[in-house]
Amino acid sequence: MQYKTLQTLLLLAGSVTISHASVAGETLDRIKERGELIGVMDQAYPPYSFLNDKNEMDGMDVDLTKEFARRLGVKAKIETPAWEVTTAGNWRGRWDICICSMTPDAQRARSLDFVTHYYSSPAVLVTSVNGNPLTKLADMEGKKIAAQQGGSYERYLNQTLKMEGYGAKPVTYPFKAVQVMPYGSEDLEYQDLSLGAGKRIDGLVSNLVTANERISKMPGKFKIVGEPLFEDPNWVAIDKGDKEWRDTVVKIFDDMRKDGTLQKITVKWIGTDISR
Repeated sequence: MQYKTLQTLLLLAGSVTISHASVAGETLDRIKERGELIGVMDQAYPPYSFLNDKNEMDGMDVDLTKEFARRLGVKAKIETPAWEVTTAGNWRGRWDICICSMTPDAQRARSLDFVTHYYSSPAVLVTSVNGNPLTKLADMEGKKIAAQQGGSYERYLNQTLKMEGYGAKPVTYPFKAVQVMPYGSEDLEYQDLSLGAGKRIDGLVSNLVTANERISKMPGKFKIVGEPLFEDPNWVAIDKGDKEWRDTVVKIFDDMRKDGTLQKITVKWIGTDISR
């Protein structure tokens, strides 16, 4: 990127001051040329990302993506491909950034760069209050437990989740083996679990915040079992190999932390600051 182009971008960004050395590269050039940042996220992960009553994407990750785009001086566009496609990486310019509640692990890090941590929330086991509900974590043994296909929770159930180096504590497993039931979306998981534990599935693994959101909107259907399964750090991800774009993302998120924007947006959606 030429310096003149950089100056233009900084003028558009207004409140952002980014050093010359940190702003260059293919991704940023592409975003500026089309005047649009394309963010990718899950369509059914409330309150982080979901379709609202107006059939528009809404939620914490949506607000953060829009604020990020504003600081770049461009518009934000949200796309929602299948989660396993997003996490596979090798985006080849289709998407620019994932502020999308993604858990970093060794397998994903082969094809994605995890740039900066922006919140943590525990993973929990959820069961139905009807049918034959699970009463403790050890009850998972041999049961049908659902998780989103291609997600970190599916890898947890397969005991292949490795998050070393991303601020996560070592993961332990209260079971030897479960019947892993992969789903295309959490909406479908909760829909099947609402039939009663033991009908199609016995339980599912979900984010604590998302689980509480589902429980509050469908009272008398679900409950959280026992203590959290593991602490789930969530990082901003980008396609691999563009150091300048990575530096830009780090800079803007650092600015959002310093001026309180990151905390403000998390409190708006979660009710507490989970960005630490």
